Amino acid sequence: MPDLPTPQDATEAALFSECWDAVLSYADLCTAGSAAASQLASQAFSTGIREARDAEAGTFRIAGRRPARLPRIPLLLTAVRTTAAAWEESGQGHKLDPDLRLWLNSDKAARYTGAPLQRPLALRGLRDLQEPDAALLWLAEVEALPPAVVARRLGLDPATLSDELIQVRGLFRDRCQRNHLDTPMDAQCRSYARLLDAVTRSAAADTPPDLSRHLATCVQCAEAAACLRLHGGGLPGALAGGVIGWGGLAYLERRRRAAEVRLGAGRPEPADADAGPPNPGAHKARVVRNGLLVAAVLVSLLALAVSMMPGGSTGDGGTVADDPSDRQPVAGPGFSAPVTAATQRPSKSPEPSESSPRAESPEPEKPRQEPHGTNSATAGKDDPDPSTSRPATCSAQYDLVNEWPDGFQATVTVTTERALDDWRVAWSFPDGQRVGQMWDASFAQNGSRVTATAADYNRTVAENGTLSFGFIASWEEENSPAYDFALNGHSCTRAD
Repeated sequence: MPDLPTPQDATEAALFSECWDAVLSYADLCTAGSAAASQLASQAFSTGIREARDAEAGTFRIAGRRPARLPRIPLLLTAVRTTAAAWEESGQGHKLDPDLRLWLNSDKAARYTGAPLQRPLALRGLRDLQEPDAALLWLAEVEALPPAVVARRLGLDPATLSDELIQVRGLFRDRCQRNHLDTPMDAQCRSYARLLDAVTRSAAADTPPDLSRHLATCVQCAEAAACLRLHGGGLPGALAGGVIGWGGLAYLERRRRAAEVRLGAGRPEPADADAGPPNPGAHKARVVRNGLLVAAVLVSLLALAVSMMPGGSTGDGGTVADDPSDRQPVAGPGFSAPVTAATQRPSKSPEPSESSPRAESPEPEKPRQEPHGTNSATAGKDDPDPSTSRPATCSAQYDLVNEWPDGFQATVTVTTERALDDWRVAWSFPDGQRVGQMWDASFAQNGSRVTATAADYNRTVAENGTLSFGFIASWEEENSPAYDFALNGHSCTRAD
């Protein structure tokens, strides 16, 4: 009798589902090729979880108190950076982005491994927060996840999430202000510290000309101003740049674009328009390139083979804070990991001939998944139509975003003339393409027929509204466009 899955297996699978796309996104920015990106992401994922496990086992435990540490995603992203530095030192620097190599050998990189009081203020401030509070801040500000998704991941009440986020922003500012005053600085910077605190508290406060001139020339004080000024939209950039380091703003831009797709606010731009902000690494190609599907399988096995702990250290030298570690977190009760279904690949069914009618395959009942997780359930059971009582007049648009020798990324956008309480979109592939990962929907594939089912947060669609989701798939000899689209069992016209 086979061993039954343990709760730990489910938790580790959930960790992989939630964090892998972020880790691979940053690893892609850091490397010079797709194979290297997959290798760097896999190694960093393993390193980050192993260090988290060692920290929880008591290596850094003091007097029974939990060590200060980063939440899961920034923990793993810093593991990517430290793994890249190890590659550079061991003679594997040719696999890295040339601009990253220059950064790794500069004084900027030395800040992340030098004296703790000299490290970036955002990194110190985030580490000083209780882990649930830090996770709430990161998921909302940097990953730009929808509030409902953030609440579900952290086990919070969606109705109070906005108020809790406001409190956590204030706590982060307080930690950064305290750390700024503790930072060794020259007499001029010290003289501006109190004034800087005052002018960054209010959007209406004017910055005195002398302080403005000082901020234009002092990197340390400008960094503090970015962390202390909660208004104006600069907090996400301060967090990404201060915690990740090189390529932080480029990573932030990628997460913003992914969030727009998740929220249906727009589709990814064409493959030749993937320019990010003027930041090292922003010119890099898309997150998903050759070798992604193989890497995902390898790292999923890796994630199930290691022990997942709530957080850890990646060599940034976090220490136990005094009062933060004793305080109850605002964002309690903490993370509640969803259980994700194991991925299965159903056997390929023969293609129907052009003369025979193409029927929509029966589809299974599928568990809901996180928006950027992978969930390919076994098809074959009866699946009643969602709650729509009349035929939906619809049009479907299929966009090939990017393609590489054995895989591709595509988006599907469906416009419906009828308001929907739930939706299910089905289509067929002509050349045996296989979906491997989908976001903003869960999926099942039976032979050539694929069915995407709404996520929890995007079930409803307004009259004359659109729904959108994306996926990654593999192909072999040909990659012709998908066809025979249907919404809730009713055929759609092509909008190409």
